[in-house]
Amino acid sequence: MAECVIYCRRVNNSGIVRHRGKIEAVINNAKRAREMVNQEGSLAAYFWRYEAAAGRLAAPQTVSTSDESVALSKALKKMGWKFVGPTTVYAFLQAMGLVNDHIESCVVRTEVERARRNFKRP
Repeated sequence: MAECVIYCRRVNNSGIVRHRGKIEAVINNAKRAREMVNQEGSLAAYFWRYEAAAGRLAAPQTVSTSDESVALSKALKKMGWKFVGPTTVYAFLQAMGLVNDHIESCVVRTEVERARRNFKRP
């Protein structure tokens, strides 16, 4: 019943994507995330395991997936997550700072590198 109410409210909201499968995936993934927190202690504790090796930098803005995003995508799907393909996961890894693929001359690349050096991994 609660999921039906959540779905009905979302499907009529013109401010969001109203694809039924994606709405259902958000609900499903929220449940999987709660399970992950219970098992791992935090989402960060799990996701930071997929950080690329220290010497391996992403090629600047030339790829949309990585070995890590493919592996994480497979792991999430195995745990029941939906709509988490390698490209979506790569974008997530970029947003979280696990991937820094700014070009060498970009000021943001240096800022991200500095933040990553100072960041205490979970």
